[in-house]
This record gives sequence, C-alpha cells and structure tokens, in this order.
Amino acid sequence: MKRIVTIFLLLSCLYLPAFSQDATEIMRRSDAHLRGESTTAEITMTIVRHSWTRSVSMKSWSRGTDFSMILITNPARDKGTAFLKRQNEIWNWVPSIGRSVKMPPSMMMQSWMGSDFTNDDLVRESSAVNDYDHSLVRSETLNGADVFVIDMTPKQDAAVVWGRVRTFITKNHYNQMRTEFYDEFDELVSVMTASDLKTFDGRVLPSRMEITPVDKPGQSTILVYESLKYNVNNPESFFSVQNMRRLK
Repeated sequence: MKRIVTIFLLLSCLYLPAFSQDATEIMRRSDAHLRGESTTAEITMTIVRHSWTRSVSMKSWSRGTDFSMILITNPARDKGTAFLKRQNEIWNWVPSIGRSVKMPPSMMMQSWMGSDFTNDDLVRESSAVNDYDHSLVRSETLNGADVFVIDMTPKQDAAVVWGRVRTFITKNHYNQMRTEFYDEFDELVSVMTASDLKTFDGRVLPSRMEITPVDKPGQSTILVYESLKYNVNNPESFFSVQNMRRLK
C-alpha cells in the first residue's frame, strides 16, 4: 500500500550539494531498509468516524515490491477475506460467496475496507521510488527531532494520483514521521503521521501510523504493527489466487 509504505522511508545519505540525486538514493535505500527481501506482519487497523469506531485485525506477507497478501482475521464477519497483489493487479477472495474477484480499474480509488486508504494504495506501493522525482528541500525540527524534508513530484508518464508528496525524515534513525499528500492543484489532501518507535527484527521503525483527511475533521485511520519479521520464506508461488482461500 503506497501511503502505508512511505511511512517507513529512511534517510541514508547526508551529502547535501547534489540534492536531487541524493534524495532519490535515499528513497531507494530506505525502501530496501523497510522491505528486506520479504516480510510477515500482524497489524491492527482502527477506523475512526464521528459516530463509530471499527477495528480490523490482519496478517500480511510480502515479497519485494511486486507481491503481497493480506488476510483479515477479525472481526468475525470479515474473517477469511483475503487480498492479493501481483504486480499491478489486486485480487479479492470473499469467503461468503466462495469467489475470487479481480478488482477493475474503476474500483482503484474506492475505500479499502472502509478505511481512509484506497485500493490504489495497495497496488502502487512502490511508486514512491519509481514514479517520482525527489528533491531534498531543507532541514528543520519536527516534534523535537531533527529532520530532512523531501519533496516527491510525479514523473510525466507516472500513473499516480498525487500532485506532490512531502516527507519529513528523522536524522537519527532515518524514519519518516510525517507525510503530506497534495492534489494536482497543490492543495493539501491528507496527512500521515508516525509514532511509537519500536525494534522489529533489529530495525527501529514506527509501530503506529495515522492518516487524517484534511477536509474531514474527526476522521482518521490508524495502523498499529503488532509484529513485523524480515527475510522470511515467502516464495513467489505463495502469492497465488488459489492460495488466498487456504490462508489461516
């Protein structure tokens, strides 16, 4: 998921004169730091609205940037629902009807599981590196931490929905603690913040992410990583449409 993955972008090069080149290298190295060769995770997503709150528990598996799988484990009504990402496709296994459904392009901008994330976020999670040009804007202080500010602007032929993305990355652990998403008119659409640093398999990363739409006060979606393991055995064959229905 693009917004979920940019939360973890890390800074690994501090040489300032060649800003554009350094910023792109930062994104490449930080993406590798987040992903490893493969991961497994347990995540709780809380959807906050004015009159209700809903929590969803899930397991996830990934292999590089092209393959990922998500299994919903709670609540009971959604248990067993699975989502598969293979390159630029998303498949959904729905136990109640016993069918696997490929999501068409017309559904990409719809809400994922009723949250503030979209189906498109699942497909385009690698675009922070591949679909944007990067520039190191300045240094500043954010919540008491020294950070670098990096702007990402879409390449001319990139199929992305954002006009610009701005990220705030700490200098000590190289974690991105704030991400701002702007539309094509350079109006701020949503803000993602990260907090609660923890060590996952030897890597210090934020364990809590919250995304808030600017035009919907009081609404947000919170992701909490309960566990995160790296370089596990997730072969490419695991990420198949047939395997979605067998997950536990």
